[in-house]
Amino acid sequence: MAAQDSERLHALDAVRGGALLAGVVFHATVSFLPAPPGVPLWIVMDRERSLTLAVLFHLLHTFRMTTFFMIAGFFAHLMVQRRGTTGFVRDRLRRIGIPLVVGWPILFAAILAATIWGAVVQAHGGPLPPAPKYPGFPAFPLTHLWFLYLLLWFYAAILLAERAAQALDRGGRLGRTTDAVVGALVANPLALPALAAPAALALALTPGWMMWFGVPTPDSSLVPSLGAAVAYFTAFGFGWLLHRRVDRLDSLRRNWPVNLALGVVFSVAGLAITGPAPLLAPSTAGLAKAAFAVTYSLASWSWTFAIIGLALRFLNTASPARRYVADASYWIYLVHLPLIMALQVALSQLAWPWPVKVVMILGVACPLMLGSYQLFVRRTFIGAILNGRRVPAPNRAIAPAPAAA
Repeated sequence: MAAQDSERLHALDAVRGGALLAGVVFHATVSFLPAPPGVPLWIVMDRERSLTLAVLFHLLHTFRMTTFFMIAGFFAHLMVQRRGTTGFVRDRLRRIGIPLVVGWPILFAAILAATIWGAVVQAHGGPLPPAPKYPGFPAFPLTHLWFLYLLLWFYAAILLAERAAQALDRGGRLGRTTDAVVGALVANPLALPALAAPAALALALTPGWMMWFGVPTPDSSLVPSLGAAVAYFTAFGFGWLLHRRVDRLDSLRRNWPVNLALGVVFSVAGLAITGPAPLLAPSTAGLAKAAFAVTYSLASWSWTFAIIGLALRFLNTASPARRYVADASYWIYLVHLPLIMALQVALSQLAWPWPVKVVMILGVACPLMLGSYQLFVRRTFIGAILNGRRVPAPNRAIAPAPAAA
Protein backbone atom coordinates (compact mmCIF):
# COMPACT_ATOMS: atom_id res chain seq x y z
CA MET A 1 0.00 0.00 0.00
CA ALA A 2 2.86 2.38 0.78
CA ALA A 3 4.36 1.85 -2.65
CA GLN A 4 1.01 2.53 -4.27
CA ASP A 5 0.56 5.76 -2.34
CA SER A 6 4.05 6.85 -3.34
CA GLU A 7 3.25 6.29 -7.02
CA ARG A 8 0.02 8.23 -6.71
CA LEU A 9 1.86 11.18 -5.22
CA HIS A 10 4.17 11.19 -8.24
CA ALA A 11 1.10 11.55 -10.46
CA LEU A 12 -0.40 14.34 -8.37
CA ASP A 13 2.91 16.19 -8.26
CA ALA A 14 2.94 16.05 -12.06
CA VAL A 15 -0.59 17.48 -12.14
CA ARG A 16 0.40 20.36 -9.87
CA GLY A 17 3.39 21.19 -12.06
CA GLY A 18 1.28 20.85 -15.20
CA ALA A 19 -1.33 23.26 -13.84
CA LEU A 20 1.36 25.89 -13.25
CA LEU A 21 2.89 25.38 -16.69
CA ALA A 22 -0.59 25.66 -18.25
CA GLY A 23 -0.60 29.18 -16.85
CA VAL A 24 2.39 30.05 -19.02
CA VAL A 25 0.50 28.93 -22.15
CA PHE A 26 -2.61 30.70 -20.88
CA HIS A 27 -0.86 34.07 -20.63
CA ALA A 28 0.91 33.54 -23.96
CA THR A 29 -2.48 33.52 -25.72
CA VAL A 30 -3.93 36.74 -24.28
CA SER A 31 -2.50 39.18 -26.81
CA PHE A 32 -4.10 37.19 -29.65
CA LEU A 33 -7.68 37.19 -28.35
CA PRO A 34 -10.25 38.58 -30.82
CA ALA A 35 -11.59 41.96 -29.71
CA PRO A 36 -13.03 45.06 -31.38
CA PRO A 37 -10.47 47.67 -32.54
CA GLY A 38 -9.33 49.91 -29.72
CA VAL A 39 -10.40 47.51 -26.95
CA PRO A 40 -7.28 46.73 -24.85
CA LEU A 41 -7.65 43.30 -23.27
CA TRP A 42 -3.93 43.14 -22.49
CA ILE A 43 -0.89 45.41 -22.28
CA VAL A 44 -0.48 45.00 -26.03
CA MET A 45 -2.80 43.43 -28.60
CA ASP A 46 -1.19 41.60 -31.48
CA ARG A 47 -2.11 42.52 -35.03
CA GLU A 48 -2.89 38.82 -35.60
CA ARG A 49 -5.93 37.43 -33.73
CA SER A 50 -7.07 33.85 -33.31
CA LEU A 51 -10.40 32.27 -32.42
CA THR A 52 -8.54 28.99 -31.82
CA LEU A 53 -6.41 30.61 -29.13
CA ALA A 54 -9.53 32.21 -27.66
CA VAL A 55 -11.08 28.76 -27.15
CA LEU A 56 -7.78 27.46 -25.71
CA PHE A 57 -7.64 30.46 -23.34
CA HIS A 58 -11.20 29.78 -22.20
CA LEU A 59 -10.63 26.05 -21.65
CA LEU A 60 -7.38 26.53 -19.73
CA HIS A 61 -9.03 29.05 -17.43
CA THR A 62 -11.91 26.64 -16.88
CA PHE A 63 -9.82 24.06 -15.04
CA ARG A 64 -6.21 25.03 -14.40
CA MET A 65 -6.68 26.91 -11.12
CA THR A 66 -9.41 24.61 -9.82
CA THR A 67 -7.05 21.72 -10.44
CA PHE A 68 -4.14 23.54 -8.83
CA PHE A 69 -6.03 24.48 -5.68
CA MET A 70 -7.48 20.99 -5.28
CA ILE A 71 -3.99 19.47 -5.45
CA ALA A 72 -2.69 22.20 -3.12
CA GLY A 73 -5.32 21.27 -0.55
CA PHE A 74 -4.46 17.58 -0.88
CA PHE A 75 -0.75 18.14 -0.28
CA ALA A 76 -1.47 20.63 2.52
CA HIS A 77 -3.31 17.96 4.53
CA LEU A 78 -0.52 15.50 3.76
CA MET A 79 2.08 17.93 5.12
CA VAL A 80 0.09 18.68 8.27
CA GLN A 81 -0.03 14.96 8.98
CA ARG A 82 3.69 14.57 8.45
CA ARG A 83 5.00 17.72 10.13
CA GLY A 84 2.25 18.83 12.47
CA THR A 85 0.56 22.20 12.45
CA THR A 86 3.59 24.18 13.62
CA GLY A 87 5.91 22.60 11.07
CA PHE A 88 3.33 23.13 8.35
CA VAL A 89 2.94 26.83 9.16
CA ARG A 90 6.71 27.37 9.14
CA ASP A 91 7.06 25.58 5.83
CA ARG A 92 4.24 27.55 4.18
CA LEU A 93 5.55 30.89 5.41
CA ARG A 94 8.93 30.04 3.91
CA ARG A 95 7.79 28.53 0.60
CA ILE A 96 4.71 30.72 -0.03
CA GLY A 97 5.12 33.83 2.12
CA ILE A 98 8.73 34.65 1.20
CA PRO A 99 8.23 34.34 -2.59
CA LEU A 100 5.16 36.59 -2.30
CA VAL A 101 6.80 39.30 -0.19
CA VAL A 102 10.24 39.23 -1.82
CA GLY A 103 9.21 38.37 -5.35
CA TRP A 104 6.32 40.79 -5.74
CA PRO A 105 8.27 44.12 -5.94
CA ILE A 106 10.81 42.63 -8.37
CA LEU A 107 8.21 41.09 -10.65
CA PHE A 108 5.90 44.11 -10.44
CA ALA A 109 8.73 46.37 -11.59
CA ALA A 110 9.45 44.04 -14.53
CA ILE A 111 5.74 43.85 -15.42
CA LEU A 112 5.46 47.64 -15.22
CA ALA A 113 8.45 48.02 -17.58
CA ALA A 114 6.86 45.61 -20.09
CA THR A 115 3.57 47.50 -19.77
CA ILE A 116 5.21 50.85 -20.52
CA TRP A 117 7.01 49.36 -23.52
CA GLY A 118 3.72 47.90 -24.71
CA ALA A 119 2.04 51.31 -24.44
CA VAL A 120 4.84 52.91 -26.49
CA VAL A 121 4.59 50.25 -29.21
CA GLN A 122 0.81 50.45 -29.25
CA ALA A 123 0.91 54.24 -29.61
CA HIS A 124 2.88 53.94 -32.90
CA GLY A 125 4.84 57.11 -32.15
CA GLY A 126 1.79 59.08 -31.03
CA PRO A 127 1.08 60.40 -27.54
CA LEU A 128 0.82 57.81 -24.82
CA PRO A 129 -2.57 57.28 -23.19
CA PRO A 130 -2.90 58.71 -19.68
CA ALA A 131 -1.89 56.33 -16.91
CA PRO A 132 -4.92 54.82 -15.19
CA LYS A 133 -5.60 56.01 -11.67
CA TYR A 134 -5.37 53.05 -9.35
CA PRO A 135 -8.01 53.11 -6.60
CA GLY A 136 -6.95 53.03 -2.97
CA PHE A 137 -7.19 50.30 -0.36
CA PRO A 138 -8.17 47.47 -0.56
CA ALA A 139 -7.17 47.66 -4.24
CA PHE A 140 -3.66 46.28 -4.78
CA PRO A 141 -1.90 44.97 -7.93
CA LEU A 142 -1.16 41.42 -6.80
CA THR A 143 -0.30 40.52 -10.42
CA HIS A 144 -0.08 36.78 -11.15
CA LEU A 145 1.12 36.20 -7.58
CA TRP A 146 -2.47 36.42 -6.38
CA PHE A 147 -2.53 32.63 -6.06
CA LEU A 148 0.12 32.81 -3.32
CA TYR A 149 -1.90 35.43 -1.47
CA LEU A 150 -5.02 33.30 -1.73
CA LEU A 151 -3.16 30.21 -0.56
CA LEU A 152 -2.11 31.94 2.67
CA TRP A 153 -5.75 32.82 3.37
CA PHE A 154 -6.83 29.27 2.57
CA TYR A 155 -4.21 27.75 4.87
CA ALA A 156 -5.36 29.92 7.75
CA ALA A 157 -9.05 29.21 7.08
CA ILE A 158 -8.63 25.44 6.79
CA LEU A 159 -6.53 25.20 9.95
CA LEU A 160 -9.14 27.15 11.90
CA ALA A 161 -11.92 24.99 10.46
CA GLU A 162 -9.98 21.84 11.35
CA ARG A 163 -9.44 23.03 14.91
CA ALA A 164 -13.14 23.87 15.27
CA ALA A 165 -14.19 20.50 13.84
CA GLN A 166 -11.91 18.66 16.27
CA ALA A 167 -13.38 20.58 19.20
CA LEU A 168 -16.97 19.87 18.15
CA ASP A 169 -16.52 16.28 16.95
CA ARG A 170 -15.18 14.53 20.01
CA GLY A 171 -16.71 11.20 19.03
CA GLY A 172 -15.56 11.35 15.41
CA ARG A 173 -19.05 11.02 13.95
CA LEU A 174 -18.78 14.19 11.87
CA GLY A 175 -15.42 13.08 10.50
CA ARG A 176 -16.75 9.69 9.47
CA THR A 177 -19.75 11.27 7.78
CA THR A 178 -17.52 13.73 5.93
CA ASP A 179 -15.24 10.95 4.75
CA ALA A 180 -18.22 8.99 3.46
CA VAL A 181 -19.54 12.02 1.56
CA VAL A 182 -16.14 12.79 0.04
CA GLY A 183 -15.76 9.17 -1.04
CA ALA A 184 -19.16 9.25 -2.72
CA LEU A 185 -18.44 12.52 -4.53
CA VAL A 186 -15.22 11.13 -6.00
CA ALA A 187 -16.63 7.74 -6.94
CA ASN A 188 -19.79 8.88 -8.72
CA PRO A 189 -19.64 11.36 -11.65
CA LEU A 190 -23.33 12.11 -11.02
CA ALA A 191 -22.26 13.77 -7.76
CA LEU A 192 -20.42 16.56 -9.63
CA PRO A 193 -23.33 19.03 -9.21
CA ALA A 194 -22.76 19.04 -5.45
CA LEU A 195 -19.16 20.22 -5.96
CA ALA A 196 -20.09 22.70 -8.69
CA ALA A 197 -23.02 24.25 -6.83
CA PRO A 198 -21.08 26.70 -4.56
CA ALA A 199 -19.12 28.24 -7.45
CA ALA A 200 -22.15 28.30 -9.74
CA LEU A 201 -24.19 30.17 -7.15
CA ALA A 202 -21.40 32.64 -6.37
CA LEU A 203 -20.78 33.40 -10.05
CA ALA A 204 -24.48 33.78 -10.80
CA LEU A 205 -24.73 36.31 -7.95
CA THR A 206 -21.67 38.30 -9.08
CA PRO A 207 -22.83 41.69 -10.41
CA GLY A 208 -21.39 42.68 -13.79
CA TRP A 209 -19.83 39.26 -14.25
CA MET A 210 -17.89 38.89 -17.51
CA MET A 211 -19.19 35.39 -18.20
CA TRP A 212 -16.90 34.29 -21.00
CA PHE A 213 -13.84 34.89 -18.81
CA GLY A 214 -15.09 32.49 -16.14
CA VAL A 215 -13.95 32.91 -12.54
CA PRO A 216 -12.84 36.54 -12.07
CA THR A 217 -9.09 36.62 -11.43
CA PRO A 218 -8.57 38.14 -7.93
CA ASP A 219 -5.39 39.99 -8.86
CA SER A 220 -6.31 43.62 -8.12
CA SER A 221 -7.55 43.67 -4.54
CA LEU A 222 -6.54 42.44 -1.11
CA VAL A 223 -10.15 41.35 -0.68
CA PRO A 224 -10.76 38.45 -3.11
CA SER A 225 -13.88 38.53 -5.23
CA LEU A 226 -16.75 36.32 -4.08
CA GLY A 227 -16.64 34.08 -7.16
CA ALA A 228 -12.91 33.39 -6.89
CA ALA A 229 -12.94 32.89 -3.12
CA VAL A 230 -15.83 30.42 -3.23
CA ALA A 231 -14.73 28.52 -6.35
CA TYR A 232 -11.11 28.08 -5.34
CA PHE A 233 -11.66 27.49 -1.63
CA THR A 234 -14.18 24.77 -2.50
CA ALA A 235 -11.48 23.08 -4.59
CA PHE A 236 -8.83 23.57 -1.90
CA GLY A 237 -11.08 22.28 0.86
CA PHE A 238 -12.16 19.27 -1.16
CA GLY A 239 -8.52 18.43 -1.86
CA TRP A 240 -7.80 18.67 1.87
CA LEU A 241 -10.66 16.27 2.65
CA LEU A 242 -9.75 13.96 -0.24
CA HIS A 243 -6.41 13.19 1.38
CA ARG A 244 -8.39 11.63 4.22
CA ARG A 245 -9.87 9.25 1.61
CA VAL A 246 -6.77 8.62 -0.48
CA ASP A 247 -8.14 5.15 -1.19
CA ARG A 248 -10.77 6.76 -3.42
CA LEU A 249 -8.19 8.04 -5.90
CA ASP A 250 -8.67 4.77 -7.77
CA SER A 251 -12.18 5.95 -8.64
CA LEU A 252 -10.75 9.00 -10.43
CA ARG A 253 -8.31 6.77 -12.29
CA ARG A 254 -11.09 4.48 -13.48
CA ASN A 255 -13.58 7.23 -14.34
CA TRP A 256 -11.30 9.56 -16.31
CA PRO A 257 -12.96 8.81 -19.69
CA VAL A 258 -16.40 9.64 -18.29
CA ASN A 259 -15.17 12.81 -16.60
CA LEU A 260 -13.33 13.89 -19.75
CA ALA A 261 -16.46 13.41 -21.85
CA LEU A 262 -18.47 15.42 -19.32
CA GLY A 263 -15.88 18.20 -19.38
CA VAL A 264 -16.10 18.46 -23.16
CA VAL A 265 -19.92 18.40 -23.11
CA PHE A 266 -20.24 21.08 -20.44
CA SER A 267 -17.59 23.31 -22.07
CA VAL A 268 -19.30 23.07 -25.46
CA ALA A 269 -22.64 23.86 -23.80
CA GLY A 270 -21.13 26.92 -22.11
CA LEU A 271 -19.56 28.22 -25.31
CA ALA A 272 -22.87 27.71 -27.07
CA ILE A 273 -24.29 30.28 -24.63
CA THR A 274 -21.51 32.88 -24.88
CA GLY A 275 -19.95 32.10 -28.26
CA PRO A 276 -16.28 31.12 -28.82
CA ALA A 277 -14.99 34.71 -28.95
CA PRO A 278 -14.58 36.85 -25.81
CA LEU A 279 -17.87 38.33 -24.68
CA LEU A 280 -16.89 41.77 -23.44
CA ALA A 281 -20.24 43.03 -22.17
CA PRO A 282 -21.02 42.37 -18.48
CA SER A 283 -23.78 39.82 -18.05
CA THR A 284 -27.17 40.75 -16.68
CA ALA A 285 -29.27 38.61 -14.39
CA GLY A 286 -31.27 36.07 -16.32
CA LEU A 287 -31.50 32.51 -17.54
CA ALA A 288 -28.39 32.74 -19.74
CA LYS A 289 -26.22 33.93 -16.84
CA ALA A 290 -27.49 31.20 -14.52
CA ALA A 291 -27.13 28.51 -17.20
CA PHE A 292 -23.56 29.51 -18.00
CA ALA A 293 -22.62 29.62 -14.29
CA VAL A 294 -23.86 26.04 -13.95
CA THR A 295 -22.25 24.66 -17.11
CA TYR A 296 -18.97 26.46 -16.43
CA SER A 297 -18.72 25.13 -12.86
CA LEU A 298 -19.63 21.61 -13.95
CA ALA A 299 -17.02 21.78 -16.71
CA SER A 300 -14.40 22.99 -14.23
CA TRP A 301 -14.87 20.02 -11.92
CA SER A 302 -15.25 17.50 -14.75
CA TRP A 303 -11.99 18.62 -16.35
CA THR A 304 -10.24 18.62 -12.98
CA PHE A 305 -11.32 15.06 -12.18
CA ALA A 306 -10.44 13.94 -15.72
CA ILE A 307 -6.93 15.42 -15.61
CA ILE A 308 -6.17 13.95 -12.20
CA GLY A 309 -7.56 10.60 -13.34
CA LEU A 310 -5.44 10.67 -16.50
CA ALA A 311 -2.32 11.36 -14.43
CA LEU A 312 -3.14 8.53 -12.05
CA ARG A 313 -3.64 6.22 -15.03
CA PHE A 314 -0.59 7.13 -17.12
CA LEU A 315 1.85 9.05 -14.87
CA ASN A 316 1.74 6.94 -11.73
CA THR A 317 5.39 5.91 -11.74
CA ALA A 318 8.50 7.80 -10.71
CA SER A 319 10.17 9.72 -13.53
CA PRO A 320 13.29 11.86 -13.07
CA ALA A 321 12.30 14.04 -16.05
CA ARG A 322 8.77 14.68 -14.75
CA ARG A 323 10.13 15.31 -11.27
CA TYR A 324 12.58 17.86 -12.65
CA VAL A 325 9.84 19.70 -14.57
CA ALA A 326 7.52 19.58 -11.55
CA ASP A 327 10.24 21.08 -9.36
CA ALA A 328 10.99 23.77 -11.96
CA SER A 329 7.34 24.66 -12.56
CA TYR A 330 7.04 26.82 -9.44
CA TRP A 331 10.00 28.99 -10.42
CA ILE A 332 8.85 29.11 -14.03
CA TYR A 333 5.39 30.33 -13.08
CA LEU A 334 6.77 32.96 -10.72
CA VAL A 335 9.05 34.56 -13.33
CA HIS A 336 7.21 33.90 -16.58
CA LEU A 337 4.80 36.82 -16.87
CA PRO A 338 7.14 39.79 -17.54
CA LEU A 339 9.14 37.67 -20.00
CA ILE A 340 6.00 36.53 -21.84
CA MET A 341 4.76 40.14 -21.93
CA ALA A 342 8.05 41.43 -23.35
CA LEU A 343 8.06 38.82 -26.09
CA GLN A 344 4.44 39.61 -26.95
CA VAL A 345 5.31 43.30 -27.27
CA ALA A 346 8.35 42.52 -29.44
CA LEU A 347 6.30 40.43 -31.89
CA SER A 348 3.01 42.29 -31.76
CA GLN A 349 3.48 44.46 -34.85
CA LEU A 350 5.07 41.85 -37.12
CA ALA A 351 2.96 40.50 -39.99
CA TRP A 352 3.63 36.88 -39.12
CA PRO A 353 0.98 34.15 -38.67
CA TRP A 354 -0.14 33.74 -35.07
CA PRO A 355 1.04 30.09 -34.80
CA VAL A 356 4.58 31.21 -35.60
CA LYS A 357 4.41 33.96 -32.99
CA VAL A 358 3.04 31.71 -30.24
CA VAL A 359 5.70 29.08 -30.95
CA MET A 360 8.39 31.77 -30.82
CA ILE A 361 7.08 33.24 -27.56
CA LEU A 362 7.04 29.87 -25.83
CA GLY A 363 10.11 28.61 -27.67
CA VAL A 364 12.20 31.53 -26.39
CA ALA A 365 10.67 31.89 -22.93
CA CYS A 366 10.68 28.25 -21.83
CA PRO A 367 14.38 27.48 -22.45
CA LEU A 368 15.34 30.77 -20.76
CA MET A 369 13.24 29.97 -17.70
CA LEU A 370 14.45 26.38 -17.50
CA GLY A 371 18.04 27.54 -17.88
CA SER A 372 17.64 30.12 -15.13
CA TYR A 373 16.16 27.44 -12.88
CA GLN A 374 19.10 25.13 -13.48
CA LEU A 375 21.74 27.84 -13.03
CA PHE A 376 20.33 30.06 -10.30
CA VAL A 377 17.68 28.07 -8.41
CA ARG A 378 17.94 24.29 -8.34
CA ARG A 379 21.10 24.00 -6.23
CA THR A 380 20.93 27.35 -4.43
CA PHE A 381 19.14 28.80 -1.42
CA ILE A 382 16.34 29.92 -3.78
CA GLY A 383 15.60 26.31 -4.61
CA ALA A 384 15.68 25.44 -0.91
CA ILE A 385 12.98 28.08 -0.33
CA LEU A 386 10.77 27.23 -3.30
CA ASN A 387 11.01 23.43 -3.27
CA GLY A 388 11.73 22.82 0.39
CA ARG A 389 15.16 21.42 -0.35
CA ARG A 390 18.37 22.24 -2.17
CA VAL A 391 19.24 19.61 -4.77
CA PRO A 392 22.83 18.52 -4.15
CA ALA A 393 25.41 18.68 -6.90
CA PRO A 394 26.06 15.36 -8.64
CA ASN A 395 28.79 13.31 -7.00
CA ARG A 396 32.06 13.22 -8.83
CA ALA A 397 33.90 9.96 -9.19
CA ILE A 398 36.59 9.60 -6.53
CA ALA A 399 39.69 7.60 -7.34
CA PRO A 400 40.10 4.64 -4.96
CA ALA A 401 42.83 4.93 -2.38
CA PRO A 402 45.82 2.64 -2.90
CA ALA A 403 45.60 -0.60 -1.00
CA ALA A 404 47.69 -0.79 2.17
CA ALA A 405 50.81 -2.86 1.83
